Amino acid sequence: MTRFRLTAARRRATSRSAFTLVEVLATLALIGIVIPVSMRGVSIALSAASHAKHQAAAATLAESKLSELVAQGDWSFGAGSGDFGTDWPGYQWACTTASPDPNVNVTEVTVTVTWTERGQSRDVSIATFVYAASGSTTTGGLP
Repeated sequence: MTRFRLTAARRRATSRSAFTLVEVLATLALIGIVIPVSMRGVSIALSAASHAKHQAAAATLAESKLSELVAQGDWSFGAGSGDFGTDWPGYQWACTTASPDPNVNVTEVTVTVTWTERGQSRDVSIATFVYAASGSTTTGGLP
């Protein structure tokens, strides 16, 4: 008789440790809701990180190209454009100049770097003012 009680107790213990069909279905429904929402969040975060990476690279490239143009005096020859070669494929630059006041020898030099990201054209612009003495195309500090 004790043997019968022991077997019945084991059966009850094993039947209590299993999940019911309702619990499994509820878990699957919850997972079906949570996974797509979390994957959309991950996708948005990866897109934002990619955009930030491209924007930081473009700003660095624009700053270095602007410094190069001002240091070499190439800005004074008018608008220029080009790319950054095989080191930075997909990035192009364009330089524009404008004189805010024709009575002052100060020129605004703007470098715009463009690239294509996810099928859309993006750009970053960096500008500075350059002073050129009368009749001179060199740059530098104030006289």
